[in-house]
Amino acid sequence: MLQRFYPDAYVDSAYGIDYEKLYGEGYRGIIFDVDNTLVPHGAPADGRSIELFSRLKALGYGIMLLSNNKEPRVKMFNDAVGAAYIFKAGKPAVGNYKKAMEKMGTDRGNTLFVGDQLFTDIWGAKKAGIRTFLVKPIHPKEEIQIVLKRYLEKIVLYFYCRSRKG
Repeated sequence: MLQRFYPDAYVDSAYGIDYEKLYGEGYRGIIFDVDNTLVPHGAPADGRSIELFSRLKALGYGIMLLSNNKEPRVKMFNDAVGAAYIFKAGKPAVGNYKKAMEKMGTDRGNTLFVGDQLFTDIWGAKKAGIRTFLVKPIHPKEEIQIVLKRYLEKIVLYFYCRSRKG
């Protein structure tokens, strides 16, 4: 039952993923969550995120930001990194994952998703058939509804990690 929430990979950071290798495997689009995936919650794009997006575009990736946040927040980040975005995405609903792939010209077979929350980011991407990377949250300061979900995530991650050792 909990397997529906399991990511395809659980990594320390969005910045440590081998995007060059994945491009060589045929992946052409990446959908990113923003807050606590790329920068701390509410923070502007920083040098690290700007450099990452520049590198990914140079490789040939289509890039889309998919956030449940309101447009001013997502646009502020996007203005610095120059990707495309969908705000108030309604994750884990599948519709905007599909819309993101459509906008990038990719499909579920050549698209990746990178996010920090199991019950919104990862579950939605898995339902859309996209390969998922769960990253550890960048900063512990989060909104209360996310803090509460983190306790449940810890239970799922315990069983996920146990199943990997298996």
